[in-house]
Amino acid sequence: MTGNVRLQAEAERIAAAVGVGLRTVVDSSAASPMWDTAGIVLLGSDVRELPPRRRAPSVLLGLNGEGDSLWQLGAALGAERVAVLPEAAAWLAEHLGRSRDPDPGGLLLGVTGGCGGAGASTAAVWLAQEAAVHGVRTLLVDGDSRGGGLELCLAAEDAPGLRWPDLAGASGSIGTGQLSDSLPVAGGFSFLSWPGSRDRSPDVEPGAVAAVLDAARRGFELIIVDIGRGTESLGSFAWDCDRILLVAPAQLRAAVATARLLQELPPVDTALVIRGNAGAALDGPLIAESLGLPLHCVLPELRGTAAAAELGRLLEFGKRKAVRRFAESVLQLLDDGAV
Repeated sequence: MTGNVRLQAEAERIAAAVGVGLRTVVDSSAASPMWDTAGIVLLGSDVRELPPRRRAPSVLLGLNGEGDSLWQLGAALGAERVAVLPEAAAWLAEHLGRSRDPDPGGLLLGVTGGCGGAGASTAAVWLAQEAAVHGVRTLLVDGDSRGGGLELCLAAEDAPGLRWPDLAGASGSIGTGQLSDSLPVAGGFSFLSWPGSRDRSPDVEPGAVAAVLDAARRGFELIIVDIGRGTESLGSFAWDCDRILLVAPAQLRAAVATARLLQELPPVDTALVIRGNAGAALDGPLIAESLGLPLHCVLPELRGTAAAAELGRLLEFGKRKAVRRFAESVLQLLDDGAV
């Protein structure tokens, strides 16, 4: 649904290339008869009025140069994905082609901190480690290009395999085996990290990120993304997540910062994880209620965790009983679909 001639032409070209039938309308009144029955809805960034929302638009389409406003519009409309054309043309073709496949692939779980130092990276590592222990094919993705390199927390900077800069030029469809076989492994799970070095890394375009995540869904049962908190990483990764865990300390300022970040997240099922000691279990429900989020569980506050992350010893801490109880509770809730 769009009145933008260029968007119409791009969408028609892509749909024709993958053999998908496409009906194009310019406004909500013309869209209403097909709104509930269409397999996928493509919504142009020029549209502001939707038919009665019995379903959300699947993909919001925009053009290069529209900036952050495109993601803000996507959040307001409840879009599931955002695609910037023509850069994301290959991804959109892949997405449309997969719409005929009933298997959605692996679960993509995003983890982000409500404030700086919340413990999101730590939680992501421990969840990946525990999932691997249970035999789940797991990929941990470092989504924060300015985070210093998640591989340092794993003491795996020398592990052979590809990092994000190696995939900067990826586009279209990446072979499942091609990706999974080329990634480094630590703690029983594969990981894709930004390099843990001072060298400036090349930018990775959204189309390359989408291609990598699509291949990851086909090759892994669980993909855990340490999203980060920056606008760029939220735009690149949060929109592809099926579910998001928001990690926050049991503190007033952290709760306020979390409320602000929550406004920037896409309309994805989101739950709260409170980080703290045993007393945080009492504060958690109050904070969750103030944010309007379900409380998932408490991330244990273990003495020495920050130092362990600095020294690359997070995987050692992940074997502790308190950590395993936390991770197992999250994984169980994911299995139950309770996020």
